[in-house]
Amino acid sequence: PIERGGRYFYTKRSADQEHAVWYYRQSLVGEEQVLLDPNTFSEDSSVVASPAGLSSDGKIAMYGVRHGGTDEREVRFRDVDSGEDLSDTLPEARYIGVFLKSDNSGYFYVRHDADGPRVYYRDMGSTPEDEQLIFGEQATPDKYIGVSLSDDGHWLVVKYAQVFNISEDIYLYDVAGNRGLFDVVTGIDATFEVNVWGDHIYLMTNWDAPNGRLMVAELQNPTPENWDEIIPERKNAVLQAVRGAGSRLFAKYIENAQSRVRIFSAEGNELGALEFDTLGTVDYIWGFGPFGSWGKDEAFFTFSSFHVPTTIYRYEVSTGKKEVWARVDAPVDSEKYVAEQIWFESEDGTSVPMYIVRGNDLVKNGDNPVLLYGYGGFNVSFTPYFDPTAAAWLESGGIYALANIRGGGEFGKRWHEAGMLMNKQNSFDDFIAAAEFLVSEGYSRKEKLAIKGHSNGGLLVAAVMNQRPDLFGAVISTYGLMDMLRYHNFNAGAIWASEYGTADDSVLFKSLLEYSPYHNVKGGESYPAVLFVTGNKDTRVAPPHVWKMAAMVQASSASAEPVLLRSWETAGHGGGGLPLSKRIESAAEEINFLRWQLGMTRAD
Repeated sequence: PIERGGRYFYTKRSADQEHAVWYYRQSLVGEEQVLLDPNTFSEDSSVVASPAGLSSDGKIAMYGVRHGGTDEREVRFRDVDSGEDLSDTLPEARYIGVFLKSDNSGYFYVRHDADGPRVYYRDMGSTPEDEQLIFGEQATPDKYIGVSLSDDGHWLVVKYAQVFNISEDIYLYDVAGNRGLFDVVTGIDATFEVNVWGDHIYLMTNWDAPNGRLMVAELQNPTPENWDEIIPERKNAVLQAVRGAGSRLFAKYIENAQSRVRIFSAEGNELGALEFDTLGTVDYIWGFGPFGSWGKDEAFFTFSSFHVPTTIYRYEVSTGKKEVWARVDAPVDSEKYVAEQIWFESEDGTSVPMYIVRGNDLVKNGDNPVLLYGYGGFNVSFTPYFDPTAAAWLESGGIYALANIRGGGEFGKRWHEAGMLMNKQNSFDDFIAAAEFLVSEGYSRKEKLAIKGHSNGGLLVAAVMNQRPDLFGAVISTYGLMDMLRYHNFNAGAIWASEYGTADDSVLFKSLLEYSPYHNVKGGESYPAVLFVTGNKDTRVAPPHVWKMAAMVQASSASAEPVLLRSWETAGHGGGGLPLSKRIESAAEEINFLRWQLGMTRAD
């Protein structure tokens, strides 16, 4: 739930509904009322509606409407009291954040058009032609712009990424005063997460601190020379996010690929931590919402693990009291499984962690079916979290493994940089070493070992399959990049150039060509069984990546193993836009494919 004006808003989906319904209560324990039911939007459930923002007084709710799974959406505004939509709409496009002014007189938003991202403002009740450009006139398609609005509605924070995930400029826009738009920090090779609480600006950054630290300054003088460090860098932990609630700071760390939240005073004094009985992930709720409100004595967060379904907690800041607000009712017997973290050595001697989730009765006889998952990119960290498909795999007798390979953010800036651009091969070497470890330690053998990756991870497993086709019994690659020489020319590809580089650079061209999955399929090679998955409505990673890769492997493989393509007609990236029944069907197909290829009894 997220509180606005004393009302509590949340989404909930019952087992027989295709899409989650948006509810609200007048108070924390008030009567539940339906605000928005996307299940009524189309007969075939192909129209998806999801929350996009709330006014500070809880009287206006914004929601996005997508047809199929495209990233583009129409944004509508709903009067909470009447349950009716207002006349305002934002026409279908790719929006990054929509924020209402505190008096509901207008709203800010970022739209990413063919020319690049721009920050706009519109008065409530105006037409699209009345929008005003606030920032980004010179931004090109390879740039990123994000915005957020302070709790009090006074300050709009604008983040301008010169190089995605590496270098970011920060600006403030004085919504309630007369300072207009002004610089906070520009030209520094660092990333920033910025929040305004009270009369101070808080900046989480990796500037001169690869693992992250927190700086603070008065809003009247927010430039770097006036910053004070209040949470210093930790050498053994990466600071991932900082949220404010009840005048306290909640700092989310990754320590040895494990999630941990430490609590600090507004001055940076450490006061304690959120404690749990097992390895897992603490997370925040709703992309546009905070962990809590600076002036309110409560916060909400989720906790989950591989074998522990998601639980939502309410936390009373002043007393430290933690209570369950809601728990997902999933038929998983958590006591049957053990999650352990092991370390293995990659080809260059680097020590890499991996989670292995298994039944209590494991016998290391080399005959266990194992599914190994990886990502390794964009500074994204993976900690133990609940994945229904992974849980179903465990229930069907398999072992699930997650490798925290280089390119991710588990160990800060250096870990990320060690798996990007010219160093991308390190990600593949780490993943191959993880698979070899599972075989050498008796968890499995190659005929029983499967790998899976999604998006950047789809690229990962396809590249690894080319490099070591002898090591795996099955491969599942979903929504992945396959043509690394042309990816930047399609859809959102241009903004990933800082992660991969592009073929426009002669040096990077050679590096990309060495691992690009499509360009490294070998004729006459005995490839393992492969299931490629994409969606025809994917406007992030163009589906022809997967289509032509599947065709190339089908035409080239000398083995008798199947090479299958599942292309969902109405799915966007990651299956976005698919109703629940189709998402279940997709998960069941993947599990049955694995059980078929790894010599297990077919699942029903």
